[in-house]
Amino acid sequence: MMKKFWILSAALLAAVTLQAKVELPSFFSDNMVLQQKENVAVWGKATGKKVTITTTWSKQKTVVTPGADGKWFARIPTPEAGGPYEVTFNDGEKCTLRNVLIGEVWYCSGQSNMSMPMQGWESQPVEHAIDYILGAKPSVPIRICDVPQNKSAAPVDTVQSPWKIHCPESVAPASATAYFFAYKLHEILQVPIGILTVDWGGSAIEAWMSRELLEKEFPGEFDLSFLDTGDVRERKVSNSPCILYNGMASMLIPFTFKGMIWYQGETNRGKPAQYIRLQAAYVKMMRDLFQNPDAPFYFVQIAPYPYGHPERFSSGYFYEAQQKCLEVIPHSGMAPTVDLGDYHFIHPPRKMEVGNRLAYLALVNDYGFKGINPVAPTYKSVEFKDGQALVTIETDKRFLIPAKRPVGGFEIAGEDHVFHPATAIAVSKENVVTVTSDAVPNPVAVRYCFRAWGEGTLWNADGIPLLPFRTDNWDDLKQ
Repeated sequence: MMKKFWILSAALLAAVTLQAKVELPSFFSDNMVLQQKENVAVWGKATGKKVTITTTWSKQKTVVTPGADGKWFARIPTPEAGGPYEVTFNDGEKCTLRNVLIGEVWYCSGQSNMSMPMQGWESQPVEHAIDYILGAKPSVPIRICDVPQNKSAAPVDTVQSPWKIHCPESVAPASATAYFFAYKLHEILQVPIGILTVDWGGSAIEAWMSRELLEKEFPGEFDLSFLDTGDVRERKVSNSPCILYNGMASMLIPFTFKGMIWYQGETNRGKPAQYIRLQAAYVKMMRDLFQNPDAPFYFVQIAPYPYGHPERFSSGYFYEAQQKCLEVIPHSGMAPTVDLGDYHFIHPPRKMEVGNRLAYLALVNDYGFKGINPVAPTYKSVEFKDGQALVTIETDKRFLIPAKRPVGGFEIAGEDHVFHPATAIAVSKENVVTVTSDAVPNPVAVRYCFRAWGEGTLWNADGIPLLPFRTDNWDDLKQ
């Protein structure tokens, strides 16, 4: 009888001990990266009367009292980049995170071009990936946290997404765009880099936005009634607002990060004017919710792709909308891809260039590097003279670099609004492109890479391509 008593007592004690241990969201885990020189947010649940947080980088202790529901929240100061360290949470029993690094953390989100892994998909490779996968060493302080895909009608508070070290097994399934971005940052900054990837192929931007935001700022533009049913398992992410914000992003709030990169837009391509408002609202929402009002936001221009109709101008209008987003979103930048498209793949294989261009924006704008200009050249003005269109390009570099082939992608039209392929000659010193066509003796408009399929042929001296543009404001050609 006494033996049974002791067995029962031991079991009860174990249960009490288990309940007393601090519970942390899974993205607070061994191997994680915390943003350097910040008061980083940490939170969880506990049954004790207080939670004491200690770190091996400081003698300072942080003590917080859980609420009646056991939930607690705190902020802890972090030093300059370094590690590995340990972070201990103690409410009567210790919970310790080990191999924690301090460095730069970036939130990486979007649709399939952000989801596309280093190992590629069937018949869709990622250039150069195999060498980076095989060469991934744990000693390189890049860490990856990939939030699993989940749709939800209401915000959820849990997700299984522990951090992974830098090794072939974790790099192979990692987002290629995010990984190349992180690799370039680490290569230049020589500090630990953490990437928090939150993505879903085919997702519309409104799927990543909260119901409160859409109801307030976009009344009547989206049907949100399906969210009241509670079951969204069969819903497509291409036409279901809020479900990815609820299922994949809401539980991360307010994780501390440096900034955001974003590769999305193909699903919203048909409504360019609305997208400008949506993207601006999305960025403000993220900055507000994550309590990071100055967080940089760098996004990727959707790449040229025929979409079954390579001659249509719909992509051009979306390129234009993405460029206008730069005007309405403070501290933003765009990585152009007009030279990186693939006629056969909506997921272009050249993800290294995409990640690098995003990193160049961050390195110059946020980390103080000089000597390059990561901003794409843009159309400045046009003069029509003697049957020619003289297009001036805006760039702080003195010249453009043509590819080792004729300058292409230009079209020219007269008063009949009919565009014809044109001959273009770039004059490097003046940053002027002369555009002509025998079919258009009196031109009044020029377009460059404005159709669904086109290939960029002009770059600035840093290899950043000229953005698609049009000199007209005609709407009758929309397709």
